[in-house]
Amino acid sequence: MSVPYETAAYEPSDSPESPEEHLARLLGRALNSFELPDETIRRLDCALAHDGSLHSAHHSAGLHRETYRHTWLLADGSALTLWELVHNTAPGDEPQHEVYVDEEELRTATARLPLPPDTPDFELPVTVQLLPPPTLRQVYVPDGSADHARRLLRRAENTDRPGAETAALLATACAHRITQAFGRPSRAGRPGLSFSLYEHAFLLGDGAEMSVWEVEHTVTPDGRHMCEVYASEDAARDAMERRAAQVS
Repeated sequence: MSVPYETAAYEPSDSPESPEEHLARLLGRALNSFELPDETIRRLDCALAHDGSLHSAHHSAGLHRETYRHTWLLADGSALTLWELVHNTAPGDEPQHEVYVDEEELRTATARLPLPPDTPDFELPVTVQLLPPPTLRQVYVPDGSADHARRLLRRAENTDRPGAETAALLATACAHRITQAFGRPSRAGRPGLSFSLYEHAFLLGDGAEMSVWEVEHTVTPDGRHMCEVYASEDAARDAMERRAAQVS
């Protein structure tokens, strides 16, 4: 027979856990989580919000089956859904959890369960409540961003480079973008003198954005390229002006 919504065992979607914790808990209990595509897991690494809700249920003769819809809001404003199947039809009567990337896979898995075919499902309309997507300044690329930030700070040679607090924030970066900024000092003095300014913009794990500014120049005794990193564009441009003044 069908059952009321309130009797279905499910943790509310307004729990305080983060999108990452929600995903980790789902994958941790699903017996087949290793079958999920790597691309799906990679996209979920930058989720900004999540919502979970009961989708349908089937209870009969001591056996039960529920399906849940888990939806994440991603950094690019799109949404990604995973479907969870929970049932007690395996030997031992313990609840089994499985997860699938689309409804077709879910239906195929559900059809294999030994449940009476003449008992109708109880289904709920799907209502997904996610926070509105944030307005991002940049279009980000998820590509080893935390490691990129670590290497950038490590090669900076200026003593006033960003410190441990900035490094800790950037360690949570899940995507980044590099943009060259122009309006650099004019070349003067020694032939081959050059300046370049780059913004390294990062999307952090909590959805916040953060930038550090890289100055690359050849104002060195042997003309080699030197990297300096600053916490703001103004500080980076001031440093460029000081370096240019050394050879004017």
